[in-house]
Amino acid sequence: MMLQLLQRVLARSSFFCKIVSGVGAGFALSILVGCNSEQAGLVNGFQSSNVQRPENRAQAQAFLQQATFGADENLINELNVQGYAGWINGQLQTPNSVGMAALWDQSEAALRLNNPNANAGQSEVLHAFWNKALTAQDQLRWRVAYALSQIFVVSMLDANVAQSPRAVAAYMDMLARNAFGSYRNLLEDVSRHPMMGLYLSHLRNQKEDLRTGRVPDENYAREVLQLFSIGLFQLNASGQPVLGGNGQPIETYSYQDIEGLARVFTGFSYDCPDFPDNACFFNGVSSFGNSFSDRNSRPMVQYPQFHSRLEKRFLGVVIPEQNPSNPELSVKIALDTIANYPNVAPFMSHLLIQRLVTSNPSPAYIADISSIWRATQGQLGAVVKAILLHPEARKFDSQGAKLKEPVLKLSNLLRSIGVSSDSNLYQIGLTDDPLTSLGMSPLRSPSVFNFYRPGYRAPNSVTGANGLLSPEMQLLSESSAAGYVNFMRNGIASGFGNYQQATRRSDVQLQLAPWLSLADRPADLVDALAQRLLIVPIDTTLRNSMINAINRQQSSAG
Repeated sequence: MMLQLLQRVLARSSFFCKIVSGVGAGFALSILVGCNSEQAGLVNGFQSSNVQRPENRAQAQAFLQQATFGADENLINELNVQGYAGWINGQLQTPNSVGMAALWDQSEAALRLNNPNANAGQSEVLHAFWNKALTAQDQLRWRVAYALSQIFVVSMLDANVAQSPRAVAAYMDMLARNAFGSYRNLLEDVSRHPMMGLYLSHLRNQKEDLRTGRVPDENYAREVLQLFSIGLFQLNASGQPVLGGNGQPIETYSYQDIEGLARVFTGFSYDCPDFPDNACFFNGVSSFGNSFSDRNSRPMVQYPQFHSRLEKRFLGVVIPEQNPSNPELSVKIALDTIANYPNVAPFMSHLLIQRLVTSNPSPAYIADISSIWRATQGQLGAVVKAILLHPEARKFDSQGAKLKEPVLKLSNLLRSIGVSSDSNLYQIGLTDDPLTSLGMSPLRSPSVFNFYRPGYRAPNSVTGANGLLSPEMQLLSESSAAGYVNFMRNGIASGFGNYQQATRRSDVQLQLAPWLSLADRPADLVDALAQRLLIVPIDTTLRNSMINAINRQQSSAG
């Protein structure tokens, strides 16, 4: 009976300048120690002595929902002791934990104990993700990596990417390694990763052939501009569109820019022991039969014989005709140009604020983070710290409330209540089905535009009528709302993920014993769960209805 009550309660709870640690005197000082006076001056306006540490449990939970996959009691205690800046500094210096590719290997080894011919697949990528989300000590790193995975999207729904699940896990590891590093390095690692090369088709991208009419594939060139760097329209420092004389937004790039960049991204293919053998380019295996077993995870290399020699014009830069071709120089010039383009700071700052804090940051918030981006030349550790410490992020009210996507709703619930894994692998697999599950699985976006658009406004809604963005609501429907509640009800009763023959239950189990001990005190049970799961105080009407429901159930049970 008590499990049924908990099901109802929980299912309804949808709820570089030098970076150093130990500096807590002010917001700017804790981010930009060692900057020159001009750089430091850009962030003087950030200094705020009233955001040093949480004033209560709710503020701690609100921060940890932005910076981690969910608050647990240990994190709340750490945050209360260390303060916001101290906690972030500690996370910035925490070594990168065991990666998803290594966890995928562990899953495959476990499978082969029962069947020597078994192979891990996509499900094991998802197990590795949930392992990181629920257990990693470097929570901020992996939370940022997850945010980056929804900007620099690759998807296992793509038939080509789906064939290399371990490499998808390695792609997430690459994002995690870059989570606090420079945007320029991240952009290069993304551009060179074979999974991105497969997904956006610049792996084996060949130069033009005037005889056959072949032209370089333009897919990656288009998306690196539209989605990964500068966006469609010129922006001012606060992320607002710059208007032309006709009153319309000014486009950032033209077809000629895409054409020029497409020539840059020719010649990319697998790293191979016998590079630049032609068979290596086409197959990842040389004509001598040699290959790297991890070629799907190793950064792609550029084969000069397949790289365009023609002039390359983009974003105001011209790379002259090259004979012989020099692909590495072309890529360096292109990525340097993109990374230093003025639009990058407001465009990427806006996206990261949306993924971590609020769907509707003020222009001032975006401008402030853009200044940090420019001052640090895109050092993501400083940028993320600025995003989380900004007064608008720490302003404790419901104005900036953000709808959590289903993956984060589940991770927040599991971490808040407490969770264990019978296999120690956290085998929560596919959760795609909106009717019976979450309606999304990490790394299985339906397109390069992610599960939802950053600029989505829900039609026929109060938020939409008020001009507010609500990206995550693009996943929401009557069916998905009911499906989530049913999924949670079943998970609370029986556990989540794969059924384990040894234990005769699902692999991932909530730790419900502390809550069951409150079974005979309905008011205490509701209040304890509300404190653990909700940031804002529970509505009195809802509280009373839940207490009455528990009392009725207890009476009917005799």
